[in-house]
Amino acid sequence: MKKRLSFIMVTLCVITLALAGCGGKTTLKMATGGTTGTYYAYSGTVSQVLSQKIDNLSFDVQSTGASKANIYLISDKEADIALVQNDVMYYAYHGTDLFAGEKVSGFSAMAGVYAEVCQIVAKNGITSIEDLRGKRVSVGDIGSGVEFNARQILEAYGITFDDIIVNNLSFGDSAAAFKDDKIDAFFCVAGAPTTAIVELATTNQINLLEIDDQHAAKLMEKYPFYTKFHVPAGTYKGVEADVRTVAVVASYIVADSLEEDLVYKMTKALFENAAEIAAGHPKGVELDPAYSVSSISIPMHPGAEKYYKEVGVLD
Repeated sequence: MKKRLSFIMVTLCVITLALAGCGGKTTLKMATGGTTGTYYAYSGTVSQVLSQKIDNLSFDVQSTGASKANIYLISDKEADIALVQNDVMYYAYHGTDLFAGEKVSGFSAMAGVYAEVCQIVAKNGITSIEDLRGKRVSVGDIGSGVEFNARQILEAYGITFDDIIVNNLSFGDSAAAFKDDKIDAFFCVAGAPTTAIVELATTNQINLLEIDDQHAAKLMEKYPFYTKFHVPAGTYKGVEADVRTVAVVASYIVADSLEEDLVYKMTKALFENAAEIAAGHPKGVELDPAYSVSSISIPMHPGAEKYYKEVGVLD
């Protein structure tokens, strides 16, 4: 009877471990972006490093429609962690702009990881944002995050869309229209260097317009998700001095329901293994806890908050 009872107990333990996923392994669904984009490739590297550094953790990396779609996936409990722009998560949390009248819940911030730089490319004779009045300017696709960025940046200079000739074009189409002299300038929000601008600068003279500190401060006061950023000299052909601008930040959000200890371990592993992540993806060089904290303008997950306090970048 004792032998039979022992056998049953062992069998139940084996079944329990199997159901828990090989000794209690946790698999998180990670929402990214399109398979050819930075979000997907970057998250592939991050998922590999984190799963190697944290016991019994793995990721199911999923290609998605990026920021806005990812927020809905977390809210609907169809993903556990996702990469999104920090301005888009701000809109979702507050129910503004891209999420006008619709506050989304169920997610919190874990880490800002790299800058998506607000770049304003202009014809050679245009030297300041003020010069854009009356000009043909592409502000990104209709309803896109770029369009909101363009509207907000121009607003800081007292310019509205009524003061420019608005074109709604993607980055690639903007560069083509610039070459064909159909537009005078365009907004591009992406990691720098951006391929579309690199290719454009090889055939056309460009100016990268500055957002000076005074206007950046004004912008950041109203829209706290922006951070200051310098595009280094030589990033693009013909741009021979550093250019002051602002950036939004690609950021990991997590489901509120994830355990504090798990999110703490993920945040810690992310920053402590920045060199390994950088070896797998060039954007890994931008990982920095202080920059992360400066870019987050919605509530943090308690696990992430614990890590930032531990390393002294948060009180």
